[in-house]
Amino acid sequence: MTNGEDNRALDGQVAIVTGSAINTGRTMAKMLARAGAAVVVNYLTSADAARDTVKEIEAAGGRAFAHCADVTKIGEVEAMVADTVSRWGGIDILVNNANIRSYRPLLEISIDEWRSTLATSLDGFFYCVRTCVPHMIARGKGTIVNIGGGSGHSGVANRCHVATAKAGIAGMTGALAAELAPHNITVNCIVPGRVDTVKPAAERNQHRAVRSDSPMGRSAAQEEIADLVLYLCGEGCRYMSGQMLHVNGARYVTIA
Repeated sequence: MTNGEDNRALDGQVAIVTGSAINTGRTMAKMLARAGAAVVVNYLTSADAARDTVKEIEAAGGRAFAHCADVTKIGEVEAMVADTVSRWGGIDILVNNANIRSYRPLLEISIDEWRSTLATSLDGFFYCVRTCVPHMIARGKGTIVNIGGGSGHSGVANRCHVATAKAGIAGMTGALAAELAPHNITVNCIVPGRVDTVKPAAERNQHRAVRSDSPMGRSAAQEEIADLVLYLCGEGCRYMSGQMLHVNGARYVTIA
């Protein structure tokens, strides 16, 4: 692991990080750029934050540009990928981070919210993978990192919609890893527990209520998730694929 050090291990590589204008996605984008990757900062509504992220990356000597794209719309994903290839010649890394993480009791989940949650995590991840993979095959290798969630691996009340989406991400990761291995493309899934991020007011009380369930008594720092993304993108991790990497402070333990 690098702990975000300037080792330039990703010099010459091109990365798309979805949902990277704010919070952990922003930290991932900055860390990949610090390691030498040219980074696409994808956003949907946080235009100012995306521009600020790009400015910070460029001020530190990195390369980045912001691209507004709704990952649930295949045409917008295709346009983002085409823009990236036009600017930088290809794609080496895809971090599927765009997600919906709301809390809602079952009987209060509207059909629209159910569909939008699944569309963001499942349609969005699928569209990005399907569009980026041909460019990775052309490069001779690639790295896909999916960001999942603990609710897809353990029962969490008031998150039926989110848990279903996260479980789907896990299944997609395994299937893609097996299919893309002959092309030297790795596919792994990071499953974060609680992470210190800026949250909507409606979620703050929920977050405080569940924080105590971590034996470590704290949430993860954003850098602890981003550092694992960086590790998965490095040359020392080319043989790891199809894995669920749980980063949850021992909140729950998986035993194969």
